[in-house]
Amino acid sequence: MKTFIKALELHGFKSFAKPTKIIFQPGINAIIGPNGSGKSNIVDALCFVLGKSKKKELRTEKFKNLIFNGGKGGKPAKFAKVTLVLDNSE
Repeated sequence: MKTFIKALELHGFKSFAKPTKIIFQPGINAIIGPNGSGKSNIVDALCFVLGKSKKKELRTEKFKNLIFNGGKGGKPAKFAKVTLVLDNSE
Protein backbone atom coordinates (compact mmCIF):
# COMPACT_ATOMS: atom_id res chain seq x y z
CA MET A 1 0.00 0.00 0.00
CA LYS A 2 1.38 3.38 -1.01
CA THR A 3 0.56 6.55 0.85
CA PHE A 4 1.53 9.97 -0.39
CA ILE A 5 0.99 13.58 0.59
CA LYS A 6 -1.89 14.89 -1.50
CA ALA A 7 -2.10 18.44 -0.14
CA LEU A 8 -0.90 20.77 2.57
CA GLU A 9 -3.29 23.49 3.73
CA LEU A 10 -1.94 26.49 5.65
CA HIS A 11 -3.78 29.36 7.29
CA GLY A 12 -2.06 31.85 9.56
CA PHE A 13 1.09 29.73 9.83
CA LYS A 14 4.30 31.80 9.69
CA SER A 15 4.26 33.72 6.36
CA PHE A 16 0.96 32.22 5.13
CA ALA A 17 -1.62 34.71 6.38
CA LYS A 18 -4.36 33.76 3.91
CA PRO A 19 -5.63 30.21 3.42
CA THR A 20 -3.20 28.48 1.08
CA LYS A 21 -3.50 24.99 -0.39
CA ILE A 22 -0.46 23.31 -1.93
CA ILE A 23 -1.30 20.30 -4.11
CA PHE A 24 1.19 17.45 -4.46
CA GLN A 25 1.13 14.77 -7.15
CA PRO A 26 2.55 11.23 -6.84
CA GLY A 27 6.22 11.17 -7.77
CA ILE A 28 8.70 13.99 -7.50
CA ASN A 29 7.52 17.48 -6.47
CA ALA A 30 9.60 20.63 -6.17
CA ILE A 31 8.94 23.84 -4.30
CA ILE A 32 10.72 26.75 -5.91
CA GLY A 33 10.69 30.50 -5.53
CA PRO A 34 12.80 33.52 -4.71
CA ASN A 35 14.47 34.03 -1.34
CA GLY A 36 11.94 35.05 1.29
CA SER A 37 8.94 33.52 -0.48
CA GLY A 38 8.18 30.97 2.27
CA LYS A 39 9.67 27.77 0.86
CA SER A 40 11.24 26.73 4.16
CA ASN A 41 8.02 27.63 6.00
CA ILE A 42 6.31 24.89 3.99
CA VAL A 43 8.83 22.39 5.37
CA ASP A 44 8.28 23.82 8.86
CA ALA A 45 4.52 23.32 8.42
CA LEU A 46 5.05 19.68 7.42
CA CYS A 47 7.28 19.11 10.44
CA PHE A 48 4.78 20.86 12.72
CA VAL A 49 1.80 18.82 11.58
CA LEU A 50 3.82 15.59 11.82
CA GLY A 51 4.58 16.30 15.47
CA LYS A 52 7.89 18.15 15.71
CA SER A 53 7.59 20.12 18.92
CA LYS A 54 10.97 21.73 19.52
CA LYS A 55 11.27 25.43 18.72
CA LYS A 56 14.67 24.91 17.12
CA GLU A 57 13.28 22.25 14.74
CA LEU A 58 10.62 24.74 13.60
CA ARG A 59 13.15 27.58 13.22
CA THR A 60 11.62 29.90 15.78
CA GLU A 61 12.54 31.37 19.17
CA LYS A 62 8.98 31.38 20.52
CA PHE A 63 5.98 29.23 19.60
CA LYS A 64 3.87 32.37 19.19
CA ASN A 65 6.08 33.19 16.19
CA LEU A 66 4.45 30.29 14.32
CA ILE A 67 1.34 32.48 13.99
CA PHE A 68 1.43 35.12 11.23
CA ASN A 69 2.46 38.40 12.90
CA GLY A 70 0.93 40.86 10.45
CA GLY A 71 4.02 41.69 8.44
CA LYS A 72 4.29 45.26 7.16
CA GLY A 73 1.00 46.95 7.98
CA GLY A 74 -1.12 43.80 8.01
CA LYS A 75 -3.22 42.36 10.80
CA PRO A 76 -1.78 39.54 12.90
CA ALA A 77 -3.60 36.22 12.61
CA LYS A 78 -5.60 35.04 15.61
CA PHE A 79 -4.62 31.42 15.04
CA ALA A 80 -2.49 29.14 12.86
CA LYS A 81 -3.80 26.02 11.18
CA VAL A 82 -1.95 23.36 9.23
CA THR A 83 -3.79 20.45 7.60
CA LEU A 84 -2.04 17.53 5.94
CA VAL A 85 -4.09 15.56 3.41
CA LEU A 86 -2.83 12.03 2.72
CA ASP A 87 -3.90 9.66 -0.07
CA ASN A 88 -3.81 5.95 0.67
CA SER A 89 -6.37 4.92 -1.96
CA GLU A 90 -4.04 2.26 -3.37
